[in-house]
Amino acid sequence: MPNTKQDRARVAGDQDHEVKYEAGKTGASTSEVKDAVKSAGNSRKALEKKLSAK
Repeated sequence: MPNTKQDRARVAGDQDHEVKYEAGKTGASTSEVKDAVKSAGNSRKALEKKLSAK
């Protein structure tokens, strides 16, 4: 099953490769990304906004 736009619009906080990718992209640590997913939800836009505000 190929990735869809909906799949790329979300970050799975329990998937290490997605957390590491987002951490590298935003300059945050993996624990900061996981905490942000818990507080901001798994929307990539909301997550990046939360991480850029730190």
